[in-house]
Amino acid sequence: MTRPAQPARERILDTAFRLFYARGPRGVGVDTVIAESGVAKATLYKHFPRKDDLVLAYLDRVDQTWLGQLRAAASAAGDDPGDQLVGMFDALASACRREGYHGCAFINTAAESEAGSDVHARTVEHKRVVLAWVTDLARRAGAADPARLARQLTLLLDGGLSAGVLDAEPGTPDTAKAAARVLVEAACPAR
Repeated sequence: MTRPAQPARERILDTAFRLFYARGPRGVGVDTVIAESGVAKATLYKHFPRKDDLVLAYLDRVDQTWLGQLRAAASAAGDDPGDQLVGMFDALASACRREGYHGCAFINTAAESEAGSDVHARTVEHKRVVLAWVTDLARRAGAADPARLARQLTLLLDGGLSAGVLDAEPGTPDTAKAAARVLVEAACPAR
């Protein structure tokens, strides 16, 4: 049985996802995306009139993937919001141990994008959404200062994502998770 051809937009996005994550959006030209996705230049520009439009679509896909992984890891830790705050660090373990891991796509893209650009704003928005979600979990866990705990945990998460690529130490995710447990227990006195 022959599988139907993947729509051109999806082929472009899949190719951009793979290349942008491995090399960064700035390190990949539109011609490379065209060649590797097997589409015509006009097709790419029909779906993504500017390279920034393609980068934004890539970031949207990364956002859906990473937030989904965080939420799934938190949910797998059980119904208790405090356990979920610690459990979300299992997503870090999965990410850092994945073949071809290159760190946080949002941090990497922010580092190479111009402040104030649409792309940079999208990276900031992603971090704001993650922070808001973690703040809500911290509030539900009974943290005395949910915003502070959420900020601590998201900094720890981002540090773990960076360390996972910088030193590739296999124990980094477990160390981050243990630190998260200490932070949650200290911030949520009723636990």
